[in-house]
Amino acid sequence: MTTLPPRERLPWYVAPLPQWLEDFGLRMAWPIVIINLVGTAFGFWYYGFHPYPFSDPLMTWQFGVEPAVMWPFVPDSPMATLFIALSLALWKLGRNNEWVNMLAFFGCIKLGLWTPFVLAAFFSGFIGVGWPMYAFLFCSHLAMVVEAFLIHRYSDFPVGAVFVAVVWYGFNDLVDYFVPIVGTPHHTGVPAQQILAAGYSHPSPTHEIAAAGAVVITLLATFLALTTRVEKLEAGTIEAER
Repeated sequence: MTTLPPRERLPWYVAPLPQWLEDFGLRMAWPIVIINLVGTAFGFWYYGFHPYPFSDPLMTWQFGVEPAVMWPFVPDSPMATLFIALSLALWKLGRNNEWVNMLAFFGCIKLGLWTPFVLAAFFSGFIGVGWPMYAFLFCSHLAMVVEAFLIHRYSDFPVGAVFVAVVWYGFNDLVDYFVPIVGTPHHTGVPAQQILAAGYSHPSPTHEIAAAGAVVITLLATFLALTTRVEKLEAGTIEAER
């Protein structure tokens, strides 16, 4: 049986999972990696990368509308599940990478909370997806939050890696809601949007509500990451960066 990293004494708000659940998640790391990679593939398909069915264009739905140069900033949830899959896999292989760990932590907190937020905030607009898909999207994204709270067991939450994640997800918020650079804002499609020549419409107040949720959750992820770092330093389980 793989030796698990010790569980440090951290406040509940940065380590809210019971130890048995953390241990179970870490022991099941490889199955969780596979599940997340499957979720990544589904997510790219959901956003419109359609190698199958062959009758569809290769790029359709949101990928088909967004400018190609901005595609890296479109599939937010699939990127988050890819980051957590890489984070767990690298840890299991003894090649722990703190940049990947922090991208995974931020991604799973951010998208794991933002998606249920918009599903609830714009509930009536999502009725058309059907109850099975609605429940799947809601619950699977909340599971991403649970995954995020496994990372403190094998990561030191170094400030430099936190900075990389803040820059990546902060820039995502910028182009998603405020300064699109090319075309219109690039956030995940939400109800009431329509296709325009340059991208999607972004009706008010839907756009502002989605933006507020995204920014607040990015700030929350930053607070949790830096607080975890501070608590680990105070517990004496890691050394300060030199």
